[in-house]
Amino acid sequence: MQTNKQDSILVRLRDLQNQALRTHRHLESHFLEEADLMLAQKEFQSDSLVRFDGGYEGARKKKVIFQSDEEDDFSDIVCLWSAVDQRFRTIGHRDVLGSLMGLQIDRNSFGDFWIEDKDIYIYTTNQMGDFLSTHLTSIGRHSVAFEKIEAHPIQQFQTKHLQLVIASNRIDAIVAALAHVSRAKAKEMIHNGFVQINHIPLVKVDEVCNNNCTISIRRVGRFIYLGTAHKTKKDRIVAEFEQFI
Repeated sequence: MQTNKQDSILVRLRDLQNQALRTHRHLESHFLEEADLMLAQKEFQSDSLVRFDGGYEGARKKKVIFQSDEEDDFSDIVCLWSAVDQRFRTIGHRDVLGSLMGLQIDRNSFGDFWIEDKDIYIYTTNQMGDFLSTHLTSIGRHSVAFEKIEAHPIQQFQTKHLQLVIASNRIDAIVAALAHVSRAKAKEMIHNGFVQINHIPLVKVDEVCNNNCTISIRRVGRFIYLGTAHKTKKDRIVAEFEQFI
């Protein structure tokens, strides 16, 4: 099923590329989720006619823009900003997403969004920005008033360093250590689709993790596997991770 979905995405993107070449005008995809973005970046190398844009360097969600010529720098991505007073009630990522979904908006019509102290930022298209500025007026019982801003701020991620003892580099052993569960429970989580490697749902419980791969575990968190620090006297692996917090 995952392969069919990936094939479908690539077919749509290739069709966009062919249309752009045939009509000599720029065409763009919607905002791609991280797994689809990785797939697209492998298929379409950035060059003078292909560009990936999420509104800022390092964006997690990006569009593929097939340009009409080398001088074409088209982008319709804008950044929306609203102040929010969280002194008495805090809101989080799910609150923002829930409010966007409550407006019957397709998730692919907006890119990264986050809350930073008293500010909320949302990357989306110019047209969708107009819609949200008018209709997105509350999030989690907070009144908000979004407007387009010239600046394109960069989302900052906080991480902490972890060292954990693992039985092997197999993903079930790593998930067990990260989630603080048994190997049997880790395998169950993998089979239930709770684990992604580099943003792609995992299928095999015996897959070996490579250094610098991203491991996402539902209800646990997101980690980067940095590799082996050293081994214990009993020849068990002491592995290093970065955890997003």
